[in-house]
Amino acid sequence: MTQVPQWFERKFEFSFPAELLPNLCMRLRGTPARLEEILRERSRELLIRRTQQKWSIQEHAGHLLDLESLWSARVDDFLAGSSQLTAADLSNRKTDEAKHNAREMNAILSDFRKARLRLVDRVESAKPGLSSRTIPHPRLQQPMRLVDHLYFAAEHDDHHLARIWESIAAG
Repeated sequence: MTQVPQWFERKFEFSFPAELLPNLCMRLRGTPARLEEILRERSRELLIRRTQQKWSIQEHAGHLLDLESLWSARVDDFLAGSSQLTAADLSNRKTDEAKHNAREMNAILSDFRKARLRLVDRVESAKPGLSSRTIPHPRLQQPMRLVDHLYFAAEHDDHHLARIWESIAAG
């Protein structure tokens, strides 16, 4: 199996049609279930184990929850017609300070599911013209449509699911 690429080294091309919005909403809705499936019946020891000063599996799951506020803020940016998307904290301080390993995994999973469903429900109830508005992404320095933002969030989900799977496979 190949190693999961570094997130900040990824390049993104947003050339797909905006009509993929419903597909991306379904993909985002499915992340909590995929995360729960991957983590089902895993030992607490495995979930909270840190190796080489990297996040544990549970911290990766908590990070997905932590990023929901950013994804939501960026949806707000589209709704408000902002001049730039909300910037991420590239140091991931929120995750590093959250003490996710001290929490119960079920609480993280439940909070993530609720936050994610709120996000997707907001997007699905937005006005149809919203999907064609473009706003520059602060790190990527390229314009994004709402559908591009959702694709970016879904790719981020998959990146962390792959990291979690990599940790599980390493045992």
